[in-house]
Amino acid sequence: MAGLYLHIPFCVQKCAYCDFVSFADPEPLQAYLSALIKEIGLTARRFPAVAYDTVFIGGGTPSIVSAQDMAGLLAALRSAFAIAPGAECTIECNPGTVDAQKLQAYLKGGVNRLSLGLQSAEDGLLRAIGRIHDFAQFEESYRLAREAGLQNINVDLMYGLPGQSLGQYLSTIRTVAALGPEHISAYSLILEEGTPLYMRVKAGETTLPDEDEVCDMQDAGRALLAELGYERYEISNYAKPGFACRHNINYWQNGPYLGLGLAAHSAKEIDGWRRWSNHAEMSAYLAALERDELPICEQRRIPHTEEMFECVMLGLRMLKGVERSAFSARFGLDVCTAYPEAVEALFALGWAEATPDALRLTEAGLDMENSALLYFLKD
Repeated sequence: MAGLYLHIPFCVQKCAYCDFVSFADPEPLQAYLSALIKEIGLTARRFPAVAYDTVFIGGGTPSIVSAQDMAGLLAALRSAFAIAPGAECTIECNPGTVDAQKLQAYLKGGVNRLSLGLQSAEDGLLRAIGRIHDFAQFEESYRLAREAGLQNINVDLMYGLPGQSLGQYLSTIRTVAALGPEHISAYSLILEEGTPLYMRVKAGETTLPDEDEVCDMQDAGRALLAELGYERYEISNYAKPGFACRHNINYWQNGPYLGLGLAAHSAKEIDGWRRWSNHAEMSAYLAALERDELPICEQRRIPHTEEMFECVMLGLRMLKGVERSAFSARFGLDVCTAYPEAVEALFALGWAEATPDALRLTEAGLDMENSALLYFLKD
């Protein structure tokens, strides 16, 4: 499986918790889209033709791009790259920035999966984290997506928000699940240094739920999602049968992908496993493409041992774990053989288990994933 990622780094307004490479200033948008289309062409000519199984357009807020401009971007992408029949093609949208015309442009361009960033059904909590929409706008965006014919919708939720209670989080899950999305991503808020929310918390102006309250939200939310028919397949992701996100699964399996756009990252087999990233400064990104050069700022060949650890680190995020046959085919030895001391230690702690097919973390191990991974660094 191989994936394509396109980054649209523009928003109506940056959320208070966001540290992604994105901007609320729309002035460079047209110049950026022109440069991105040029990058698409240059990248397609540089790499051998393969069929891409997934496409993901993220941000930022891709849905602030006009219907006409997004249609042009999708057309350029399909003209340059071979997109496999039945490929999963996702676009991220914020409620209040998508309309019927844009949705039709997405569908005509091959988009078949929508990811809506809700975070909470409580308007007060949305204001507290700087979201630009309320729940009514989310409902309207969701309704428009269904009426347009989209049959694969993800909804992003967050817990651990300022002032959020367990009851509010569970109420949001029930409210969203009643609409019937095929996929729900449920993430704990991470307080990123330098963000407005970080500054408010450090100044004592905002209070977050404590660690025990966040754990209660995680555990109760997980149980409720299972009760409502959403199967957990990764630490923070839940889906109805057949609707797990294929693009993200490719990441977690440490598969190849090309990232296009500002600050985008790529990974591919080129005389060994290689990773590279694009410029994160808009001026440098635009200048490189003005010179008809790819906007790559850093690239490196990943050592064999580091590549092995990447496969373990990413694969253990999934409930099914690291596939032993895939690991053996890639590295010439079984994952349990590669890390005997780590595996033995995790078995003793009750954090991991092995089947003939996979090495995976237990429920307790998934809750302690970062600590579990440290054992593989020692081996």
